[in-house]
Amino acid sequence: MKNIVITIARQYGSGGRTVGKMLADELNIHYYDKELSRVASEISGINESLFVDSDEKVKKSWKNKLSLISTIYDGNVKKPGDADYTSEENIFSYQAKAIKMLAEKGEPCVIVGRCADFVLKDYENALRVFVHADHDFLMQEAGKVQSLKGKELEKFIAQIDKGRADYYEYHTGHNWTDALNYDLCLDSGKLGFEKCVEAIKAYAKVRFGEDCFD
Repeated sequence: MKNIVITIARQYGSGGRTVGKMLADELNIHYYDKELSRVASEISGINESLFVDSDEKVKKSWKNKLSLISTIYDGNVKKPGDADYTSEENIFSYQAKAIKMLAEKGEPCVIVGRCADFVLKDYENALRVFVHADHDFLMQEAGKVQSLKGKELEKFIAQIDKGRADYYEYHTGHNWTDALNYDLCLDSGKLGFEKCVEAIKAYAKVRFGEDCFD
C-alpha cells in the first residue's frame, strides 16, 4: 500500500470524523484524531494537557491583522528554555511537526482536523478532504450526540464551527471553508457516510493509481 495521508477537515455534525474512522478501518490503516496530542507531547516534552486545552481553539484575541500575520505557521518550533515555549503558536508548531512526521513515516494514515491539510499542502502524498452538509443534516446528526434542541443546538453547532474557523485562520491565514484549501469537498448529507468513503477511495485511485491501496 502506498504512503497516502488523508486529511479530513469537517463541519460539526457532518460526520467527517465518522467518515475518517470508517475509511481507516476499511483500509486497515492508522487513524489519528485526539491521539495527535499524545504524539505532539512526546516529541516536544510539553505536557499533553496543554495540547488538549488548545485543541482546535484560539484563546487570544487576534482581530488585528498585523498580529494574525505573526501567528501563521512557518514550520519553526521553539525549544525548551526559549521564550514562548508553551505558547499557542509553539504548541501548534509541535502538533504540525507531529503531523509531518506521520506523513513522512512511510505508513498510510487518516488525520482528522488540526489544519493538517495546510501543514501538508506541499506533500505529494497528502489527499486533503473537506466534509460538509446542509443545515438540516448537521442538526440531525448533532442531535444524536447532544441533548440540545432547536435554536440552542443550532447555536452550539455555529459556535463549534466558528471555533474551528478561527483556529484555522489564526494558524494558516486562510478561510477554513475555502474549497481551494482541499483536493476534494464532499457533501455527506447528499452522499451518506459510506459513499463519502467510496468517493475518497475513488479519487485516490485516480490520483495515485489503481493499486494505491493494494
